[in-house]
Amino acid sequence: MARRVRIHELGGPEVLRVENYDPGQPGAGDVLVRQTAIGVNFIDIYTRTGFYPAPGGLPATLGIEAAGVVEALGSGINGLRVGQRVGYAVSPGAYTDLRTVSASALFALPDEISDETAAAMLNKGVTARYLVRQTYRVGPRDTILIHAAAGGVGSILSQWAKHLGAKVIGTVGSLEKVAIAAANGCDHVIPYNDEDFVARVRDITKGYGVDVVYDGVGKATFGGSLDCLRPRGTMVSYGNASGAIEPFDVALLAKKGSLYLTRPMLATHIATREALAENVDDLMAVVGAGAVNVEIGARFALKEAAEAHRALESRATSGSIILIP
Repeated sequence: MARRVRIHELGGPEVLRVENYDPGQPGAGDVLVRQTAIGVNFIDIYTRTGFYPAPGGLPATLGIEAAGVVEALGSGINGLRVGQRVGYAVSPGAYTDLRTVSASALFALPDEISDETAAAMLNKGVTARYLVRQTYRVGPRDTILIHAAAGGVGSILSQWAKHLGAKVIGTVGSLEKVAIAAANGCDHVIPYNDEDFVARVRDITKGYGVDVVYDGVGKATFGGSLDCLRPRGTMVSYGNASGAIEPFDVALLAKKGSLYLTRPMLATHIATREALAENVDDLMAVVGAGAVNVEIGARFALKEAAEAHRALESRATSGSIILIP
């Protein structure tokens, strides 16, 4: 029997349950994957608490990204073989040691990228990629602000932006993470719980402001982020780690300098296999070339998924958290 981590009701980490189940054999277009590493993301917490609805309703198996080995193939599949290493960035139901996955979601993993690295980077890395290449196309003339620059997405985002030539200002939640963010390519690092990040950004930019803010923190940083932008700057709100952003008067965007505000989501940017492949291929290239290093901040056994959630919610970790079946 295989094992999976499910929720039958919404709530705290204690609602996560380890269960035995039979994944069955893959049907047409599906692949049976024995998973070796699973990524833990804030979307898993959003689903567990009800901030995002669980796909298909409750009960639900959490998780969206993982890596592993092909165990069996359904009919009508080309380009994959039994024993091949594969990974996926988005396929709900990842918290398990054995599962079926649509072949359209899977990508072969190159030798230079380990299963653990793939599980730690695919969803977060594809997110970082669309943020710096599509939502706002970062270039060498840009000065940018990245919140949570030592976190899973933030660490990849910072390195990628630096690789593209931008001047990167990062914020972190503790003094212990300053060195981590600096190693991720941040030219300036601000511990926002200890310093006024708006004042620091204005000082660094000589009062002008940054071209774009990437904010995955949400409620705690949103207002200040707007105050960090130059006239006609772009505010990218892509997450809510500290809670949902409160409603506000959109006229503030005009008053603060004709600002642009966007709330992108990954699903829109990978709506087709071609779009997903474009993002994954670019991610694999920058990681394979060493331009982006993927840090695994913590590993937990699959049965310790609740502890992994507590660690992520505490925002005390850096890099990515993974589960090992």
